This record gives sequence, C-alpha cells and structure tokens, in this order.
Amino acid sequence: MRHALALLLVATAPLVQADAAPPQAAPPKAGPPRSAATATQDAALLQFLDRAFDEQLDRNPEALTQLGLKTHEDRLDDYTDAGARADQALAERQLQDMHARFRPDQLGESARVSYRLFEYEVTRGRESLRFRRLRFPVSTTGSPAGDIPVLLINNHRIDTLADARAYIARLRDTERVMREVAATMREQAAAGIVPNKVNFAPARSDARAVVTGAPFDAGPDSTLLADFRKKVTALDVPPATRTQLIGEASAALTGPFRRGYDVLFAALDAVEPLSKGNFGAWSLPDGAAYYADRLKTATTTDLTAEQIHALGLRQVATIRQEMEGIKREVGFTGTLDQFFDKIRTDPQFKYPNTAAGRQAYLGDARAVIAGAMAAAPRYFRVLPKAPLEVRAVEPWRERTASTAFYDPPSADGSRPGIYYVNLIDMTQTQKVQVAGIAAHEGAPGHHFQIARQQELTGIPKFRKYGGYGAYAEGWGLYAERLADEMGLYKDPYARFGMLSLQMWRAIRLVLDTGIHAQRWDRDKAIAYFRANSSVSDTDIAREVDRYFNWPGQATSYMVGQLRISEARARAQRALGAKFDIRDFHEVVLDQGALPLDLLDEQVTRYIAAKR
Repeated sequence: MRHALALLLVATAPLVQADAAPPQAAPPKAGPPRSAATATQDAALLQFLDRAFDEQLDRNPEALTQLGLKTHEDRLDDYTDAGARADQALAERQLQDMHARFRPDQLGESARVSYRLFEYEVTRGRESLRFRRLRFPVSTTGSPAGDIPVLLINNHRIDTLADARAYIARLRDTERVMREVAATMREQAAAGIVPNKVNFAPARSDARAVVTGAPFDAGPDSTLLADFRKKVTALDVPPATRTQLIGEASAALTGPFRRGYDVLFAALDAVEPLSKGNFGAWSLPDGAAYYADRLKTATTTDLTAEQIHALGLRQVATIRQEMEGIKREVGFTGTLDQFFDKIRTDPQFKYPNTAAGRQAYLGDARAVIAGAMAAAPRYFRVLPKAPLEVRAVEPWRERTASTAFYDPPSADGSRPGIYYVNLIDMTQTQKVQVAGIAAHEGAPGHHFQIARQQELTGIPKFRKYGGYGAYAEGWGLYAERLADEMGLYKDPYARFGMLSLQMWRAIRLVLDTGIHAQRWDRDKAIAYFRANSSVSDTDIAREVDRYFNWPGQATSYMVGQLRISEARARAQRALGAKFDIRDFHEVVLDQGALPLDLLDEQVTRYIAAKR
C-alpha cells in the first residue's frame, strides 16, 4: 500500500446543492438478520482492520496530512527501498493475524467483503513488490519536487504555533527525501533502468519553478514562502514571533530545502544522457511480467494486453459511429477527420488565452456542477455531504499536472473535494469538453463516488480511503454518459465533447497496450491519437507521455466503465419495470470501491433481492 493512500495526481466558494434534497444517511440494507455471534465477529473484524490501517498509516506521514490528521506532521514519507519492503512486511503480518483470528463463514455479508478485500490488497502488494525497482520516482506523472509543495500548500494546515514549526521541519526534511529519490534514480540507471527522454525537461522545469522567487532570489515571494507567510499571518501570535517564523522558514528554504532540489537536479543531469529515447515497459528487465502486473492492478481483472488492445479497437470504431451522428446533426458535410479539425481549431470553440478566458472556463465548469447537483436527486438516493470546488491548477505545476483531476476531501471535513483543471494554454482548451470533464472529475463523477465513500459508515478505514482504478475511473467515465441522461449537455457540440472524452479513453486502451506490449513508438502513438480524436495537440502529447510513464493505468477507465454499464443493462433486463436508477446507483456506490468481480456480485445480489 506504499503511497497508495495518496488516492485520498484561486480558491472558490463551495458549490451549493441547488434544489437538491438534503443529504441523508444511507438506508439500511435489506437482508437476513445477523446473529449476535456474527455481529460480534463483524465488529471485531472492523476494529482489527481499522487498527491495521492505522498501523500502516502511521508509516505514511504525508497520507496522514492528506486525511486532515496532524500526527507526524513534521515529517515526510520514507522513499527508500527498505521502507517499501517494511511496509509490505507489516501488511503480511497483519494478514496472518487476520487469518488466525477470523473465519469468513462466521462473518456477515459486508464483513466478508472487507475480509476478501484485505486479502486482495496484501496479495497484490506482494505480487507487485518485485517490480518496485522499475517504477520511476520522477516523471511527467509526478515527482516529490512537485508533490511536497502540493502537500504543504493544499493540505498542511497552520492553526497553531506547533503547526508552523512542523511546516518548517518538513521544509528541512525535503533534503532527506530528495537524497533518497536521487539515490534510487542513480541505482536504477546503473542497472539500465533509465526514464524516457520526455521526462527530464518538464520535471526539471516544474522543480525550478518551486525554487524561484524569494528567498531564493530577489523576486516576489516563491510559492512556498507566500503560502507560509499567508498562513502564519493568520495566526494569533505576537508580531515578533511571526517575523521569527518567517525567518526560520526562509532559512529552511535557502538551506536544506534548496540543497535537496540541487541534489535532484544533479541526479537528473547525470541520468538524462543515459536515456536513449522513449520506450514502453517491454524495454525494462522482466518488462512483460511487469506490464502484466500493472494491467492486473489497473483493471482488477485478468485481461491480457492482447484482449485489451482488441477491446480498444472495437470501442474506437463504435464511438466513431456515434460521432458521425453528431456531425450529421449539426449539418457538417465534410469527413469526420475534417470535423475533428474544426473542433480543434475553430475560434468559436476556444476561450481567450487570458486571465478572463480562464475565469470564463471556471465559471462554465461551476455551472455544470450546479446543474448536476440540481438534477442529482432524480438519479441518486444519497448525495455526498462534502462540498465541491473547481480550481485551476497552480502555475508552478502546470507542465507536469494532468489535464484535469480530483482531490478528495479531508477526513475531518476541513478541506472540500476539489476538481482541478489545467489551464496552462487556453488555445488548446476546448469549450465542447467543459461539461464532460466537469461531469467526470466533479459531479456526478469522482465527487459523488469518492467523497461519498469517505462518508460511509460500518466499513473499515482502508475501504473508506482506498480505491481501485477500474472502479473509480470506470465510475468517472460512466458519469460522463450519465450526465447526458441528466440533461447536462445543452447542445450537440457538448454531446460531441463527451464523445471525444469517451474516444480519448478508448484510444487509451489501444495506446497503452500498443506502447508497452506491441512496441509502438511515441510518433506512432501520437499519430493514432490525432487520427481518431479532436483533442488538442498539446493534450495529445501530454497524454501519450503519461502512458509511457504509467504502464497500465490508462486502461482502467474504459474497462471499468464497460463493466458498470454492462451491470446496469443486466439489471434493467432482469428487473424491467422494477428497475430504479437510484437503487442501482446505490448498489454500485454503497460499499465503496470494489474490484470489478466483486462489484458484479453486488449487482447480482441486488437483482435477486429485487425480484
């Protein structure tokens, strides 16, 4: 589970749930009554698993902070290989203890799911541990050089003098992290495991942006000093104490913090000449087995690369036909490729590349979220209590941040769910995709699933705060289609934008397997992407680089969506007039994230009970 707890990649006021029924507690599930012995065992397992989660969490200070907790807030994570092995050893001991103390046949239904999921988590961790040396700690998909500032700015609260000193301690501890990461990079390179060329320039650029400005140079406050100054200024402490704290933070930034970044820069400079190009997982030692492991983790299935590639080709063909229908609806008489070019280049589908254009995008996205909240009671039994905000990605991490992503609320409710959108270049941002992306990352997508999951009761913490890519991203992609039923797409172009996002994920099936199993190069991947979508050239290049650096992950979206859609179709066929979309969504969401086979079992039980 090492760093997996991070699932938990201009501030705005929380959006209100306009015209929505007030959120309510999840209704009790129907089913046979539990015996007193079963209830006792269920409670004991819940207590055991929560204690196990707390033990694991205690080894991950950054995850503690992301959850809104202040334990170990003066430390950062252990980034060493020894730390990864110790994490797995702890999980193995916990699994042995669970097997010794509990029997599945003595547990209730939900507790049996928890038992199976804990087994699944530890087993997946064990199987994946042997590939830990093949994962690059610095790439276009993330780096401690960006992750640590994000943690401090977005998650590290300063409510007391102790919190401020803990922030400064973390600035100092950054040097240790960077030395550990740099050592890993050099050890990997010595073993012939070298990052792709596309990683070095953006990773170096984003890291340099962090150490630009005061106190590093004569410019205005750097991002971190500005954040610390703002937070400390709000503290109720004497002015002299405030001045002293800012001075200590400045010294930490120019001292150990800057030394740590210099260590990282030196490692990047040393390793970059060894990079020979851009290659998939096949080029790594034991690369085929590594990629199979990544696919298993991403999809929670045993689908092979060949099966996923074929699935992607079929989905690309299907969605192209849907796009042809939209093209005819709007009266465009050219080819679909020409329609792609029109969407990609016509000024009517662009925002101004200005501050006003960025604010216009954010305003439109917030309007989509508000519309989703208003329609939600007709499609959901229970809504998340946590508010949802829409924010632009901060300029200092735009080059390596994804196009859009969701940050979950904190466990204590102090931080809302946040839908981030990367507005680095508005000339490459398409109006037609605004509604679809907002539906996926915000509502009814990730916020309705992840925030809701964190609010569930009666399930262990590792289920409340963990997740599976195929389930979470599958739900996000399913939500894009659901948004059409909810009336969130106001014209055919918005529906085409949704289809372009669906096509994006179908293309991912083809490209991820093409790159890592069929040895596609970067040019071939970009050409295939461009030939089948209206996505901007900037986003295409950024996406393809992501696939090179994150084997398997891109396959999770559509594999998950198709399974959720198939489960819904199965329920509709079986139940006919008894089918209620609100009940189906409750079945999908009320146990939190599940591997896809377990989700199928939940739907099967729902169908049988409803009949």
